[in-house]
Amino acid sequence: MLAALSGLCRSTGTARLAAATTVSGLVAAGVLSGAGTAVADETPRTEGGATATNNGLKTYGEAVIHGDGGDQRIPAGLFEMSVDGGGTLQTYCVDLHNPTQRDARYQETPWSGTSLGTNKDAGRIGWILQHSYPQVNDLAALARKAGAPGLTEQDAAAGTQVAIWRYSDGADVDALDPQAEKLADYLEKSARGVGEPKASLTLDPPAVSGRPGDRLGPVTVHTNASAVTVSPPVDTATGGVRITDKNGKVITSAKDGTRLYFDVPEDTAEEAAHTAGSAAGTAELTVQASTTVPVGRAFASESRSQTQILAGSSESTVSATATAGWAADGPIPAVSARENCAKGGVDITTVNNGDEPFTFQLMGAGHTIPAGATRTVTVPLQEDQAYDFTITGPHGFSHRFTGVLDCKTQGAVTTQTAARLPNEPSPASVGGRALDTTDLAETGASALTPLITGVAIGLVVIGGAVLVILRRKETTPDA
Repeated sequence: MLAALSGLCRSTGTARLAAATTVSGLVAAGVLSGAGTAVADETPRTEGGATATNNGLKTYGEAVIHGDGGDQRIPAGLFEMSVDGGGTLQTYCVDLHNPTQRDARYQETPWSGTSLGTNKDAGRIGWILQHSYPQVNDLAALARKAGAPGLTEQDAAAGTQVAIWRYSDGADVDALDPQAEKLADYLEKSARGVGEPKASLTLDPPAVSGRPGDRLGPVTVHTNASAVTVSPPVDTATGGVRITDKNGKVITSAKDGTRLYFDVPEDTAEEAAHTAGSAAGTAELTVQASTTVPVGRAFASESRSQTQILAGSSESTVSATATAGWAADGPIPAVSARENCAKGGVDITTVNNGDEPFTFQLMGAGHTIPAGATRTVTVPLQEDQAYDFTITGPHGFSHRFTGVLDCKTQGAVTTQTAARLPNEPSPASVGGRALDTTDLAETGASALTPLITGVAIGLVVIGGAVLVILRRKETTPDA
């Protein structure tokens, strides 16, 4: 079994610190219920799709990274993940210089929320996935195309991973086995750009708002599944909210393109708590399906574990959520957030469906959204830094956003500038002893790992006015 607690350019201390949940697609409705200040909602809600746990490398060979400090041998191949609710995923790494944390949890994520979003060669990686192992499981046919007779599953996995690394990280890397190297060269030279695959399941928008007595929405289902199950709100405090079509017919199943509405009874406002003359409430719906996740979908970790890209999927459970908020009068905000790697930050989008402006505070600065308007505020962040901030507004509105921005892959690091974790085994070098896989990270040579002991409080300016206070990273015992 390969050790999975070390890697390139990131310490495990960083990964453990970043247990803050990734907020790609995090949604929040206006939390305006209850007398007094509402408690900040910290429940992570993603854009939807598959959520899975990394089980480590399963089919792999060896590769060699060439750098200024010498050549480093590393394992290279297919990871396996177990999907929440059932199913198995096979993935390759698209972030060579980050560690892979065994048992890390991953969420299906748009390319825009990962390094793929700003990588001009992301489409070529998608082509490689479609034209190599395991999508092409006829190894004899693949070997003929690549001119690599005797290609094994391990060679195919290693060669495919090496070709991907050349495009995902711009890495100077070769497969150690000659047949795997021939496959890597063939895939690299043959790759053409393809488009990003659609998500397995999402709801758009993830948050809506309006008046009690109305149908709030629509929330549109986007999925490659033949059908999805619709689960209505289960909280009795929602006061009989139903999920319906535009005509008020209750919906319990849906398909791609179905429009869902929250049917909020008018007397729900009277049952809700009254704050400053306004009554408000929230509700959430969930949709779930069983489907194969499209090849090429990105998977980002909820902790600091390297980004993966899907190479194969069994029938798997996928889900998505959407939230509704309502109030009898005044501002009625619906807030959602997602990481935007092109802008290097988190986009917070607020829709105000009320009859008064909605003013909220974010990192000491006020933002006002006129009645009936939509605004997006981008919170700029530094790469790899944890963030933790809360939006606050009138009538107890409060919502917290936490996560770690992981938008870039790191370039080659020399052993002269790299620092190794204490007690971390040294990797084997080319021409030296045989590779001892227990000494290496699953996708990186530990001698290239710089020690990151912590990140001081950073100051980030939003429109020249907003200070973003980033939490100090904790140092773990083994770091």
